[in-house]
Amino acid sequence: MQAWNAHPVVITAAITGADATRDHNPNVPYTPQEIAHSSLRSLEAGAAIVALHAREDDGTPSGRPELFQDAIGRIRTSAPDALINVSTGGSGEMTLDERVGGLHAYPDLCGVETGSMNFGDGTFITSPAAAQEIISRATAQHTALEVEAFEVGHVIAALRLLREGVLPGPLRINLVFGVPGGIDASPEALDAMLRPLPADTFWTVTCVGRHHERMLALALLQGAGGVRTGLEDVSHISKGVLAPSNEALVSRLAALAATLGREVATTGQTRELMRVEAP
Repeated sequence: MQAWNAHPVVITAAITGADATRDHNPNVPYTPQEIAHSSLRSLEAGAAIVALHAREDDGTPSGRPELFQDAIGRIRTSAPDALINVSTGGSGEMTLDERVGGLHAYPDLCGVETGSMNFGDGTFITSPAAAQEIISRATAQHTALEVEAFEVGHVIAALRLLREGVLPGPLRINLVFGVPGGIDASPEALDAMLRPLPADTFWTVTCVGRHHERMLALALLQGAGGVRTGLEDVSHISKGVLAPSNEALVSRLAALAATLGREVATTGQTRELMRVEAP
């Protein structure tokens, strides 16, 4: 068995999601300029990957390709080696074409959900056909894939797609905890999500809400390949204190990793660990 600290850990900064708003935290970036600025500061703080959604200026989730292209163009100009991961989840109201709008910006990676779920008070639908279409479009343009798994059934579905040759290997999977309607944030839940994974899987942990830092610490000690933080996932940097920025959350996570004996991966190490080619 490989040592839990055998490899450096990849930090992903989740800059702005589809659900976090300025009502939750006034520092959530909306415009392409704000998203790019926050991404660059997060990369300087220790992130190797930035995970992006697009927003209209009023914060409405958007799939418009030009918004992704604007933000990603700004990031690549100043940080050409950074890895960029775009969401194909978007929001539950988007069409499939809108959900894949970020692919028009030719990111390094994109997420793909392998199942549907209740998401808070709504229902987020990703049919098997939709998942396969996203995989097909990303693969055709040589964009690497990361499965976004919110419960154990999503992990099993990903393994089936991998086994059938629909999802190209290697398996990269982001295990997401704490979303209402998904798996809970607990040590037992992490064990359940890890149990089916092949030994060569690159797995990352995301946790939404108040158990955010505890779950990331647990993941670091269990040998996670990556951990994720950012205003998409958590509004507070500590109990009762709103996070001032994405980079502040990244800095805190990098310090936690160092305290627990995990080196933080550079962008070059990240590409090697995740087997993602440079653009």
